[in-house]
Amino acid sequence: MNSGSIFDADKLRPQLIEIEKQSADPNLWSDPQRSKKVMREKKRLEHALTTDADLGRRGDDIAAYFELAKEGENVDAELRREIDSLRALVDKLETETLLSGDNDALNAIVTIHPGAGGTESQDWADMLLRMYLRWAERQGFETVLYDYQPGEEAGLKSATFAVNGEYAFGLLSSEIGVHRLVRISPFDQAKRRHTSFASVYVSPEIDDSIEVIIKPEDIRTDTYRSSGKGGQHVNTTDSAVRITHIATGLVANCQNERSQHKNRERAMSMLRSKLYEFEMEKKRAASKKIEDSKLDNDFGSQIRSYVLQPYRMIKDHRTKTEVGDVDRVLDGDLQPFIRAYLSARRGEKQEK
Repeated sequence: MNSGSIFDADKLRPQLIEIEKQSADPNLWSDPQRSKKVMREKKRLEHALTTDADLGRRGDDIAAYFELAKEGENVDAELRREIDSLRALVDKLETETLLSGDNDALNAIVTIHPGAGGTESQDWADMLLRMYLRWAERQGFETVLYDYQPGEEAGLKSATFAVNGEYAFGLLSSEIGVHRLVRISPFDQAKRRHTSFASVYVSPEIDDSIEVIIKPEDIRTDTYRSSGKGGQHVNTTDSAVRITHIATGLVANCQNERSQHKNRERAMSMLRSKLYEFEMEKKRAASKKIEDSKLDNDFGSQIRSYVLQPYRMIKDHRTKTEVGDVDRVLDGDLQPFIRAYLSARRGEKQEK
């Protein structure tokens, strides 16, 4: 192992060579499950080696700046920038070490619903949507808005979107639950303080290698006219699709595509993911059923509070993590909360 390596690059390189040999086999692609497994492992090894090389390069650059500083060169700004960049990368890698769940590495499907409170909660749900989209952008993840139901005056009634990227589900699993906002209402002429609630639900986007059987008689399919964000280009026909799993009440909506057929296909894929996570939750002895974990969108059930008045503070009630820079968090900097949650989750697993 090289002295500067944290991934044991000398061990990983032969593994990558072997995986590349497998991926070059023409017969591999006749077996979809095996090919996906091989390509996923290849991607993991390439990522580890690239990251290891990047860490080494950054360390060398910082060392070079220190040498220049010793020689009297003014490199304070460059050195500070390199150290901050390295710190951010190391924090990200340390967070990834906390992700060990079966589905943590998968893409995520996120659904946001406002709680009781009409326009206030609908506006808060829209603020959460922006926060998660900004977070995904900061992480370099791709997002696809599948369904957006606008509120009557402002905000949204519901939104569903995908976050595509390594460990998207594992990271966003920390956000499942009810989020509470306290602020001076922009919709109240008397400028009174209001409390609003919105729920966030996240499921892993499973692939075809995981079989989830959905019988036609177990679902109800409705079509409707697309509207709002992502649907303006198709709002002249009933191309949007809503599929409800009758037994569980789980719902998947999609209005992103022009074609009703494609929207139906995407909605079925989302429903499969939700059903898979639903069944996995039932099998976890220490976990409640999915519907119980969502809690009521009301007082006492929130996982996190965002207080803008009379003071400014965001507090996670599970980990007791507090951040005073509210604007930074609402602009997508969720790492302190995500990392604290994952650390606590790993601690609980080790205790068991």
